[in-house]
Amino acid sequence: MKMCDLIVPSNSWNLDTSLRLNKPLCFRKTRFYQMSARQESPALSRSRDSVSGERLASAASSTRKLVHINIGLVFTLCWPLFSSGLQGALFASLIIGVNIIRMLLLGLGVYQDEGTIKSMSRHGDRRELLKGPLYYAIAVTLACIFYWKTSPIAIAVVCNLCAGDGVADIVGRRLGTKKLPYNRNKTIAGSIGMAIAGFLASVAYMYYFASFGYIESSGWDMILRFFIISIASALVESLPISTAIDDNLTVSLTSALLGTLLF
Repeated sequence: MKMCDLIVPSNSWNLDTSLRLNKPLCFRKTRFYQMSARQESPALSRSRDSVSGERLASAASSTRKLVHINIGLVFTLCWPLFSSGLQGALFASLIIGVNIIRMLLLGLGVYQDEGTIKSMSRHGDRRELLKGPLYYAIAVTLACIFYWKTSPIAIAVVCNLCAGDGVADIVGRRLGTKKLPYNRNKTIAGSIGMAIAGFLASVAYMYYFASFGYIESSGWDMILRFFIISIASALVESLPISTAIDDNLTVSLTSALLGTLLF
């Protein structure tokens, strides 16, 4: 008997029930960071005279990256709540997919949500949501629909995008003293941190989904392939083209394309 049969019996589980459990969980996670951003603003304003602009920028960046790391990873943890077929993938994708429309509406200025804009943009500019955050939502949604929980490619895309890229920025800002010779906007420590975080998260999620029986071969061969993808994703993220376009897009494409070749 598979673990999923013990936790979620396939003959009694209802997609509507899974949506009611899953959507509020991810929604509360998002709202937590939005409220944090709203509450942070007055405090940051009052301390502006005593705290340097560099520290303020670092704090804002850390909050944004926590959103970046958590949303996709928490959402993916909830995939076992849904059925394994296409219908389950489509229902699950709605949870993140609605944010594609939301990012478009916010980025275009159709409606305002200061908390969301502050927590998901670097400089508080709503137009930034039409790039990185939008690419992020699209990447996770497509990974959910086209690869789903039985494919290691979905794991590679989500873990390198969320854990890898998110940790890269945090490590780079805190420990990055040496810049990359071919891209002065990136640090050696950040790239190493990204490769390690993306790889470890991929392996952890591999074992997680294998415990439910969704992934059959979860051995050293698959671990090696995850390692190659994480190294390649970190390398692409460090290139100047990723800075020019957006690393959310380049990392997702690299993970998906290389994953297609390796798995």
